[in-house]
Amino acid sequence: MLICITNQILCIDDFLNRINEIASGKPYAIMLREKELSEPDYEELAIKVKEICERHQVKLIINQNIATAERLKVDTIQLSIDEMRRHSEAIKIFDQVGVSVHSVAQAKEAEASGADYLVAGHVFPTDCKKGLPARGLRFLKEICDCVSIPVFAIGGISQVNYKIAMMTGAKGVCIMSEAMTTDHPETLGQRFVF
Repeated sequence: MLICITNQILCIDDFLNRINEIASGKPYAIMLREKELSEPDYEELAIKVKEICERHQVKLIINQNIATAERLKVDTIQLSIDEMRRHSEAIKIFDQVGVSVHSVAQAKEAEASGADYLVAGHVFPTDCKKGLPARGLRFLKEICDCVSIPVFAIGGISQVNYKIAMMTGAKGVCIMSEAMTTDHPETLGQRFVF
C-alpha cells in the first residue's frame, strides 16, 4: 500500500493540481503533512485536499492536527509518539490512528496504546533528514517482527528500493519527495505495485 505525503515546499508545480493528479492514480492514502502551516491555514488547505480525496475515493490522513481532523470529520490521524501519549483520550474518536516510530520500544508502546498502524523510519538516506544516519532494513524488520499491526516504511523510499523494504514484512511504504517532484504523479499508484 502506498501513502503519499504532502510537502508544499518540495512541490515543483501547483500543489492542489498535484494532489488531484496523485489522487487520480489511487494510492492507498494521501497524508496532509504541512508542518510549517498554522492550524487555521492547515485547516483551510485540509478542506480543499479532503474534497479532492473524496472525489477520487482516496483516504485522507490528517497529520498531527487532531482538532482539524475532528472538525472536518476525517477518520484517520497520524501522530508522533509524543502526541499519541499527550492525547491518548482525544484520539479514541478516530477510526484509525497511525503513529510514527523510531525504535522497537516505541513500536510496542504505540501498539499497546491502540495504534492501528505504524510509520517506521527513516529507512534509507534522505535529504529530508540530512545528517541523520538511516536506520536501515534491519531496523524495519525488527519493527515489523515485534508488532501485529501494519507497518509502513518511510524515508528515502523510491521505485528503486520499495520492494526491498517490503521484503522485511512492511505492509506498505510512504513517499514524500517522489510524490512532490515526480513527473506524471497520476501514475504513482501504478508504479508502486504491492
